[in-house]
Amino acid sequence: MKMLKVKFIDHEETERVVEVAEGKTVMEAAIDNMVPGIDAECGGACGCATCHVYVHEAWFDKLPAKEDMEASMLDFAENVKETSRLGCQIKLDKSLDGLTVKTPEAQ
Repeated sequence: MKMLKVKFIDHEETERVVEVAEGKTVMEAAIDNMVPGIDAECGGACGCATCHVYVHEAWFDKLPAKEDMEASMLDFAENVKETSRLGCQIKLDKSLDGLTVKTPEAQ
């Protein structure tokens, strides 16, 4: 199975690069690698906003558009920006190898 890299940058600018299997989500990559700042309270069901991330601008347009449920859940997140997404809704494939996301100060 192909392993992909995802770079997480926390609010203090600490970088963590993790490897994750293709087909996993950004949220799963964070949980599997104990990345701080991702709570994932609903376990990836798009039922909360505790896997909120800011996608680096260079990657943002490479993602599929937000579905209505994700947009609704982001209404509950703090400090939402134009590049805000839910990590549970970003499924990783080879086109996203090297994806960079930033975790907010609070979920």
